[in-house]
Amino acid sequence: MPDPRNVVDFEGLEPRQTATFIADNVTILYNTEAARAAAVGLAVNMSASQTVQLAGDGETVIGAIEKVEADGKVTVHTGPFVTFKGGTAAVLTPGTRIVGDLLVAAKGYIQTMAATTAQSMTGRGAIVDASDTASVKVLMY
Repeated sequence: MPDPRNVVDFEGLEPRQTATFIADNVTILYNTEAARAAAVGLAVNMSASQTVQLAGDGETVIGAIEKVEADGKVTVHTGPFVTFKGGTAAVLTPGTRIVGDLLVAAKGYIQTMAATTAQSMTGRGAIVDASDTASVKVLMY
């Protein structure tokens, strides 16, 4: 049996934080099982009170979609370690803050925050593992 101290893993750590929000019903849809499944893991931000939308390029990220319900509610994984998907050619540097990014033209992905005044106000968390761009581990704080 391998030594458990040699395993580096950020999945399933407690206390796991989730929150329920209302889907914006524009970028996050319930309409088909495929749409619900495709939304899982995508980055979101606030579009209005109690309402989330997929995060766009350079926008603040509050968490990743865990589940989209028929009643228009969205369960968002907010921390402490959240797995996101990197955008098209996204720079994903461990130790840096994240902001929203696009995958071609689709919202809901992440990238390393640029060193601009605007993005320094929106960046959150710290990338801890970017070895797989489809499964980027971020410590949200």
